[in-house]
Amino acid sequence: MSIPESTDAPAAITAGPPHAGLRVIAVYEIVKTVCLVLVAMAAFHLDRQQNFEHLVHWLEHLSLADSNSLRWKLVGLLQDFGPSRFVAVGIVALGYAVLFGIEGTGLWLGKYWAEWFTVIATGSLIPLELYETLHHFGWLKLVALAGNVAIVVYLVRVALQTRATRQALRHHTS
Repeated sequence: MSIPESTDAPAAITAGPPHAGLRVIAVYEIVKTVCLVLVAMAAFHLDRQQNFEHLVHWLEHLSLADSNSLRWKLVGLLQDFGPSRFVAVGIVALGYAVLFGIEGTGLWLGKYWAEWFTVIATGSLIPLELYETLHHFGWLKLVALAGNVAIVVYLVRVALQTRATRQALRHHTS
């Protein structure tokens, strides 16, 4: 004898684990978080004049075939940048790491607010990424832009679906 299913609530309303896509995005956000924490640590390490000078010295003596001009441009850029500005780089990197960490953790846990938080945070950067891609084209920039647009579109669809499901549940129980 089988137990009849209840017709009181639509099947789509039952709670379950987050969409697999949300987990993939969460892992992506956590990977970005770890990378930014590493950038911040390196930046704070380069804040010390001695460490900065060691890096510049190493780059000056590094033998890179066919990249001599690039190496000297990097050395010049670092010297213009100076060690004191690395604190700002570290702080900005940590700020973004916190943002991406919140997004990733919330998505991994299947939190509704994290879907919209990620849509807003990622969507707000798309105009800058588009500008950068159009004015300083690079394939990596184009891939990052396309990936972020896909993430925003996917999350909006999932979040709206979740909202509709929640509204259906509220109307059904009232």
